[in-house]
Amino acid sequence: MSEIAIKLPMEQIKLFCEKWQVVEFALFGSVLRDDFQPDSDIDVMVQFHPHCHPTFHGLELMEAELAALFQREVDLITRQGIETSRNYLRREAILSSAQVIYGTRPSVSAGYAPVRGIDIAD
Repeated sequence: MSEIAIKLPMEQIKLFCEKWQVVEFALFGSVLRDDFQPDSDIDVMVQFHPHCHPTFHGLELMEAELAALFQREVDLITRQGIETSRNYLRREAILSSAQVIYGTRPSVSAGYAPVRGIDIAD
């Protein structure tokens, strides 16, 4: 597992995921590498609950919310989007390096149930 270059606000990430019905929140890119800089953006990949179908505007709002949370630019992609990408080099690079920092499993009764939440901030 790669070391994450920043301190993560795990409670806020958990609340973000609950609000937007995100069942998996992962980081990829320079935030997991030695070349992460103070002006680097943060690359985030999310997977939604199977019954959630976000709009483009919703994704823009999510990206802005994450930028405010991390105090830096954020590039947000969806797992479904990258899994169906024709660019197989990019797809494989992202999927092989992504590090899940928060995940849940869909649940019939509650919509989703926690699986793990790694508290990196402590």
